[in-house]
Amino acid sequence: MAVLLIEDDRTFQRILEGFLTKNKFEVAACASAKEGLAAVSKHNFELVLLDYRLPDGTGMEVLEKIKHNHPQLPVIIMTSYSDIRTAVKAMKAGAYEYITKPVNPDELLLLIKSALSKPTKKETNILVQPQFVIGSSDVARQLQQQVGLVAPTNLSVIIQGESGTGKEQVARSIHQLSTRAQKPFVAVDCGALSKELAASELFGYAKGAFTGALRDKDGQFIAADGGTLFLDEVGNLSYEVQIKLLRAIQERIIQPLGTTKQIQVDVRIITATNDDLHEQSKNGMFREDLYYRLNEFKLQVPALRNRADDLEEFMNYFRNQANTELERTTTGFSSELQQLFRKYDWPGNLREMKNVIKRAVLVTGTGEIGVSALPPEMVDAANKPAPVILAETNTYDLKAIQETQERDLITKTLVEVRYNKSKAARLLNIDRKTLYLKMEKYNITG
Repeated sequence: MAVLLIEDDRTFQRILEGFLTKNKFEVAACASAKEGLAAVSKHNFELVLLDYRLPDGTGMEVLEKIKHNHPQLPVIIMTSYSDIRTAVKAMKAGAYEYITKPVNPDELLLLIKSALSKPTKKETNILVQPQFVIGSSDVARQLQQQVGLVAPTNLSVIIQGESGTGKEQVARSIHQLSTRAQKPFVAVDCGALSKELAASELFGYAKGAFTGALRDKDGQFIAADGGTLFLDEVGNLSYEVQIKLLRAIQERIIQPLGTTKQIQVDVRIITATNDDLHEQSKNGMFREDLYYRLNEFKLQVPALRNRADDLEEFMNYFRNQANTELERTTTGFSSELQQLFRKYDWPGNLREMKNVIKRAVLVTGTGEIGVSALPPEMVDAANKPAPVILAETNTYDLKAIQETQERDLITKTLVEVRYNKSKAARLLNIDRKTLYLKMEKYNITG
């Protein structure tokens, strides 16, 4: 596999060239931005290792030119510790990942293999995000193929899956593989918007439209014009906002609150939900006409517990990421920990795994990560799922008894719906905000 190394430090360049050659890579090395860009234009490389500081330019400038002409070519930025913030900006501009100097050989090799294992656009697969890993199992490949199929179109897409499965990253992948990739990608968490604020957030408003509207403000449709608008937890939008959303999608026109002005917009809509919108539309909880307009193509993102074949790849990816962020040097996981991870149900999916591994890397520091670095409650849950047990309370303390019963009912409901907050709130006959407050009050995680 051909790798281009752009590095002006000759000594470091020779060390890396020798290391990569030893690991059976074909390496071409150059020492300037001009030489590197010329090499990329003349030869077919499968990966670029790019130093951020070059004598005739910056890594950012080189990266932008590479991604413009070769958008699918993975680029790994190499930087000193003082350049990390800049490197993160470079990642947002299309870099696959960054690695800090002095380079850890094992970490670099893992990153390179991870980057090279990802499918290309020619194979109609997902372009992997720097902060996200897709996996290589059959179910992962199927999802990649579906994304590659729908991305070049302008079809509206519903992405369905449990909380924490990476629905937003799938949406970003669709955007990056679309003809709108150079335009904005705007994400809106509809679950965090109140009924009163949702319309103004999406469509904008004029000064004086309501109390507190001290100036004109563009909405997210304007912000995403020409690009992609991602509506997370779209099922939480009120019926009134759903009507306005339907009109905006069908007619490509929005009307800011407090005005009669109609604004033409060109936005592709991608939505995500952990609810069954089809069922909601049949029950009158979501507009049926809007559902069918949004559901031109549907993707199902699998839960982590159903992705055993991808588990090791996810674990190593998040460990490597945490090593870089926390400046640690962990090398792997004990066999006992790996067995525990396979038994664990992962109610929080990839988001939970990322946080658990980040904590474990911080605690371990260097070497192999063992079970002792995991949260005790996770170890207990994996080894023996604990039944719901009522806490001991004063028999005559009515308030304590009620709170205990309430906490246990919320916990039981969340487990039954696999921590789908919207569904749990409906079953408990409370709104999501109240559910979050009660979860915080009773220290219920998930």
